[in-house]
Order: sequence, then structure tokens, then C-alpha cells
Amino acid sequence: MPSSPPPLPSPSLALPRVSREVRLAALPAGLPQAAHFEVVETSVPVPGPDEVLVRNRYFHVFPALRTLIGGGVEGAPFPPLRVGDPLFGAAVGEVVAVGAAAGAPGGGPHVGDMVHHYLGWRAYAAVPAAACRPLGDALPDPVAHLAQGWTAWHALTRVGDVRTGDTVFVTGGAGSLGSMAGQIARLLGAGRVVGGTGSPGKAERMTAELGYDAVVVRGAGPLSEQLAQAAPGGLDVVFDTVGGEELRAALGAARTGARFALVGALSGQLAPELDGTSAPVELDTFALIVKNITLRGTTTPDEPQGQSDWNERFIRSLRSGEITFPHTRVAGMEAAPRALEEVFRGRHFGTVVVEL
Repeated sequence: MPSSPPPLPSPSLALPRVSREVRLAALPAGLPQAAHFEVVETSVPVPGPDEVLVRNRYFHVFPALRTLIGGGVEGAPFPPLRVGDPLFGAAVGEVVAVGAAAGAPGGGPHVGDMVHHYLGWRAYAAVPAAACRPLGDALPDPVAHLAQGWTAWHALTRVGDVRTGDTVFVTGGAGSLGSMAGQIARLLGAGRVVGGTGSPGKAERMTAELGYDAVVVRGAGPLSEQLAQAAPGGLDVVFDTVGGEELRAALGAARTGARFALVGALSGQLAPELDGTSAPVELDTFALIVKNITLRGTTTPDEPQGQSDWNERFIRSLRSGEITFPHTRVAGMEAAPRALEEVFRGRHFGTVVVEL
């Protein structure tokens, strides 16, 4: 018998012809501003073989875009952004059409499925089916799938090895990563959790809403003295998203055998005088040696089973109230460039999400 022709893309509803996306319009000198981006109209893409068309509902506004705009870092998981390129990042959306083979039984997401992927900053995205993670309906609000808990959980369990009674210091403790890490450290049995931030207002919210025992504030006095008061017994684990002076102060306050998980470099990414691709800091090597300290960098791992286990834990913890997902919602694509500028300037608390 002759073989059947490949199926055409299967839509769930009549699709518009026009989509919108945010593009890099010009390279900045210093921190990018909203004017360096533009919202443009483009054709709704047609999903190719083994692709699905996703109508995005939410996408994450994250500061690491500064590094990609600055030219990127060799070995990083994402390519640099050039003028005219659409931005990208984590997104949650609904599959509205599938290409040939993508919707076959066992072949990938189906029309109507909610999925997580990395082609945010646009209304519609044609995404390889293999690059989509189906979400199901276990969470009452799908926006929570943009929480950075998996990265924090991995760093605190596999690198920081948090143990019962440990004192944990989270730099950038009010950011998208830090706001989850502080809560997760407590879940793992930490006896004391200290955060770092650059804002007195955020410091108040961190203790009131996220359960930090104490917070040190950049610019409110020497960090070494603040840490000595906040953690008089020293630090066992450091979850570092910042680098710079916070990392240096944490090294001075570390106990023998302390474990440092380096997951970010905001001190360089958000420095106006730098291009976002480096984060220099001077450390005392003697302290590393005599205290037997471990410093290890880590990125978000591609471990489907580990992430699945975390997702189950996250769902239970959200429902029980052990963890919250602090976030700010910004309405509409037109507001996305301004939201990104505000993230670069540290004006928000928790994760910033654009809702379409």
C-alpha cells in the first residue's frame, strides 16, 4: 500500500496571522534601557516537522540577558544577542498547533497542552517538541512553573550539601533565584538563613515574607561587620548569585569546611561600567586553603528525573504553604522592555513575569 502523506499542522482554533516579539534594537553603552528594545509585528510561525506552535501566556524577565547583549560568555548555554534578534528566555504557554509527527502518539505535546520552553519574549513560538516540557495541571497557577526552584534546589543539595542546623547565606536573596533559595535552605533543615540585598526595603520584606533570620544590606556599613552580627557562628553554606563584595565578605565569615555554590554573577552583569560578560572579584586564597573551603560553580542541570522529583516537592510545598513563589506580574508585551530595564536596576522583588 502507498504510504500516507505527512499530516499538515493541526490547529486547535483559527490562528491570527500576526504575532509580536521583543527585539534588541540597539547596543547600549552601560545598562540597557527600554529604548534599546522594540516590540515588532511578525508573522505567526508555521510549525515544521517535529515542532509545535505555542501561544505564550507568561515569560520570565531575567538579568542574565545583560550578558547576552554584551556578547555572551564562552561555554554559556545561550548564544549572544545581536541587534535585530528577538530576545528569549523561559516561557509557559499553550500548544495551539503541531507539525508533522510532533503530535503523533508518544511523539510530543498535543494541542491544548501547557508546556514550558525557552522561546519567550514573543506571542507565538515554533518550538521543537523535544524542547518542550509538558506541565500538566497540578499547580493551580501555571505561572509558578517559571520559579527558579530547581536551580536553587540542585545547588543547595548537590553543591552546598545543606545539613541540619547549618547557617546558610544567600546573596541576592530577594531576586528570582535567591527568593527561592532562602526558603529551600529552610526546607532542607538549615538552622539559620541570612540573606543579602542592596535595598533596605527589600530587606524588610525578606524577613517578613521569606523567613530570613537576618539580612545584610550593601551600602549600610561594612558587610564583614554586618555578617559578623547576622551569623556570629560563621557560615556553613553560601548560595552566591552576586559575587563581588558579598562573595568576599562571605569568605571572611565562612567556617572551616564551608561549601560555596556559585550560581550567578550579578555584580558584573549589572555593573554600568562593565559589559555584563565578566565579574572580577579579589579573594584571599589563604582563607580558602586554611579553612578548607570549597567553591564550585554550577548551572541549571539537564536532569529530567531530578527536575521531576523537585517539581513534585515544589507542588507539595506550595500547597502546604511551606514555600511561596514571590513574583511580580507585568501586563502585556508593550511593558516588557520597561520591565527588563527595571530588573537591570534591581527595582523588583522576586521573579518578574510578563503576562500576555
